[in-house]
Amino acid sequence: MAKVTIDTQRCKGCELCVESCPQGVIAMSKSLNDKGVHFAQPARLEDCTGCGLCAVMCPEVIVEVEREEIQLPPPKADPAEPVPPDKSSPP
Repeated sequence: MAKVTIDTQRCKGCELCVESCPQGVIAMSKSLNDKGVHFAQPARLEDCTGCGLCAVMCPEVIVEVEREEIQLPPPKADPAEPVPPDKSSPP
């Protein structure tokens, strides 16, 4: 899961972030910002993968993407691989 933040007051409504999002997370607002344009806003955050394409495409650099760190369990030993002998104990 990721979090997308857009500075809606600085948005010029170019829609590049909307078009670049493969998950369709960002949509244009029906409201107007202080510039008098429809601004981009996160619409479906639960679908965001955190790819960051929206932030890369924004010419105004007003889109931020934060990825949630996922803690993975340590890898399990492969039972087919032999366990190296303990070198601290005599044979």
